[in-house]
Amino acid sequence: MSEKAVYYLTTAIDYANGPPHLGHALEKIGTDVVARYRRRRGDTVHFVIGTDEHGLNVLQSAQAAGLSPGDWVDRIASQFRSAWTTLGISYDDFIRTTEPRHHRAVHEMIRRMHGSGDLYPGTYAGYYCIRCEAYKTKDELEPAPESELGWRCPIHPTREIVWMQEENWFFRLSRYQEPLLRLLDERPEFVQPEIRRNEIRRVLEGGLEDISVSRARLPWGVPWPDDPRHTVYVWIDALTNYLSAVGFPEAGYARYWPADVHVIGKDITRFHCVYWPAMLLSAGVALPRTVWAHGFLTYEGRRFSKSAGAWVELDDAIGRHGADALRYYLLREMPWNGDGDFSWTRFDERYNADLADDLGNLANRALSMIDRYRGGVVPAGAPTVLDREIAGASVAYGEAMDAHLLHQGLAAAMQLADGGNRFVEERAPWKQARDPARAADLDATLASLARAIAALATLLEPFMPLKMAALAQRVGLDELPRLDDVPTLELAGRHIRKGEILFPKERESFSPAG
Repeated sequence: MSEKAVYYLTTAIDYANGPPHLGHALEKIGTDVVARYRRRRGDTVHFVIGTDEHGLNVLQSAQAAGLSPGDWVDRIASQFRSAWTTLGISYDDFIRTTEPRHHRAVHEMIRRMHGSGDLYPGTYAGYYCIRCEAYKTKDELEPAPESELGWRCPIHPTREIVWMQEENWFFRLSRYQEPLLRLLDERPEFVQPEIRRNEIRRVLEGGLEDISVSRARLPWGVPWPDDPRHTVYVWIDALTNYLSAVGFPEAGYARYWPADVHVIGKDITRFHCVYWPAMLLSAGVALPRTVWAHGFLTYEGRRFSKSAGAWVELDDAIGRHGADALRYYLLREMPWNGDGDFSWTRFDERYNADLADDLGNLANRALSMIDRYRGGVVPAGAPTVLDREIAGASVAYGEAMDAHLLHQGLAAAMQLADGGNRFVEERAPWKQARDPARAADLDATLASLARAIAALATLLEPFMPLKMAALAQRVGLDELPRLDDVPTLELAGRHIRKGEILFPKERESFSPAG
């Protein structure tokens, strides 16, 4: 088996029961930032996203639309791909669970788990949330006297749960309680951030029960190997996508596996941090290095809900100030290790203050002064205090990004923009330009500003890839440098291009409809 040579990064695959929304976008944007950052570090990255296309919920959505399940998931997958193209998501593969390569991997996982003695037939009776595609214990439900069964799912409170009873195949999850507890002790990085690891520890300490891993009489799913009466339970099916996307069970998958990071939402940690590692242990497959669970996004302090009027259409959010601005706002406002809130007012404020005033203004001033005072050519100049800020920002940025604290990395980069604007005010290059005796000081000022612009373009490229690629070209760079080269970058002799204003300032706030 060859040595792993690729940084393998995944998101949760999106359930194909409806079009992409802002929550989907947050996860894809954040993970794309990680992928682009790792590439900027010089790593070879393999970034996988996709769609989860089986299950009862998908079947019902297709029936409601008057389509076959196959036609329905083709439509939904196309909508997701289109959205990610618009948002600049730089994925390397888009896995669909209806693909033959995926079915082969699922069948191999089932065979291996069966070979370990961990699968057996039995009868399941219990509560089932169709939206979660998950069986629920009463501990996972909330009392709902108004509902038929007296309980509701806290994640989907407006949807009725159902009682299901059928003959299924079961997985001996209970066998893996102690191995998973040891895993958390020996490899605390396996579940991040810490608050999610503590939640999983409490689940494990409370004991594990065997789980149903097949469905009877459900025609839309991966057929169970050697038992056509059953299909594979949608979560077991879906989790295997991380392996099927890199060629499992063929030997070449070892170039990618184990995954370096699975990025998921905090509501599905039980599946990824309990079910998934137990499945892999049963099948004799190495465990991923880290599962990172980001938080939830609310809308102006309220849970997202179309029926309650707390909703943001993804197209409206993109159209507000453009795809790069939305990427910036979500990762600036949303802690990547906690929950965050979307507000049209805050979006407008961030756009105008951070992007138009701070970053855009600095770029425009620096490039205009190089054009005016040095004929559009970056001069050679001695290092200044701004170069120390470039070095400091690069270190703080790298530390935050390595820790997956994307919001802190973005803040570190934007502090450099603040520092650049202060530097302009303190050095007053327009005064230096009026005094021939201060030509060397003016050269140092302009050279440092050019280096700061190049550094900002590099640090911010993972967050705003289109705008920052354009900004790099304006300071004479054909391509962005590696992150390690930022503090020592030399631009003397390069020709700048002023170009259009990067972030035109909006004079008035919009209504949510734009």
